[in-house]
Amino acid sequence: MASAPGLTTRIGRTWTRFDGPGRLIGVDLARGLAVLGMLAAHLLDTEDFVARDPSSWLDVVNGRSSILFAVLAGVSIALVTGGPRPLEGPRRARAAARLALRGALLWVIGMLLVFTGVPVYVILPAYALLFALSLPFLGMRPRGLFLTAGAVALVMPWIQPVLDAAPLWSGRFGEEISAALGWNYPFPVWIAFLLAGMGLGRLDLRLLPEQTLMLLSGGALMLAGYGLALVTEPAVADDRYLSTVLTAEDHSAGLWEVIGSGGFAIATIGLCLLLCRTPVRWLAIPLRAVGSIPLTAYVLQLVVWAFVALAVLGDTSDLWGIRALGLFGPLTLGLVVGCTAWALTVGRGPLEALIDAVVRFVVGRDAATPAAVR
Repeated sequence: MASAPGLTTRIGRTWTRFDGPGRLIGVDLARGLAVLGMLAAHLLDTEDFVARDPSSWLDVVNGRSSILFAVLAGVSIALVTGGPRPLEGPRRARAAARLALRGALLWVIGMLLVFTGVPVYVILPAYALLFALSLPFLGMRPRGLFLTAGAVALVMPWIQPVLDAAPLWSGRFGEEISAALGWNYPFPVWIAFLLAGMGLGRLDLRLLPEQTLMLLSGGALMLAGYGLALVTEPAVADDRYLSTVLTAEDHSAGLWEVIGSGGFAIATIGLCLLLCRTPVRWLAIPLRAVGSIPLTAYVLQLVVWAFVALAVLGDTSDLWGIRALGLFGPLTLGLVVGCTAWALTVGRGPLEALIDAVVRFVVGRDAATPAAVR
């Protein structure tokens, strides 16, 4: 009984961190959707999207979930480096050092996941490189970030097929280099998603006009990208290069995918922020919990997958075998329940806490941005 006041205080602090006024809970909701969307893309055998067939709508998770994750990475980077007011001078230098070390640690974790042999494109090595590439842009304002993201989005899909055809990938260590660079999420194109997310994070995301503008502008980009894909597909079908560039296919890094799926990610974040202004915020607590500890949730799903596949199938690389086991349902339920219990009683995820502890030990604490908004 003597410990009850202390326990109550701790639970109160945990809840404040999870749902306090300083936290952008809509961003947590979007992260939760991205994590579970990637899990669905991995474990479910989805049909190609057909607007008239609701049974095919689950195809929305393919490609778009990982792009949403990348845009949210940009949002997080902006938030921890000052939000609407970018850090300057020594504070920015320290924040850059912290980001660089976080990226290095994410890369190590990502490569360990690659070594499990689970047949997915692990996003963490690409995520880590994007952290490093964000450093020169930490001082930019929203306008500059959006313009740079737009320029990259319009130009790099034309160059990416040339990079993909480089002899490096078919060489002796091509597969290993590809995994180390996260080339299935090619950073020359994907930096556009990160910069767009940083631009969003430089806005005041608590304001209703900003949230509404995100939903509308993201929706417009989504309609433009996917609409142009439908219009141009017949015209470029016989041209190998143009059909590679002018496409909205998942994981293609094509121009229309970058515009359409990038717009989808922006609209999703805007929608999540708007929904969390309503009582939906309470219904979404389990998804928000997953999104509040996204690294732990992402890594845990792949580790559990690897153990189950090894124990039951004797082979972690058997994708069709693991899908036949119906792992998606129990894994998703376990992940949501576990993350909710952890987030509401302990707070920060174990991997998030570990990385933060290492960064604090090496670089020092960054007091620029309260932890609650991260």
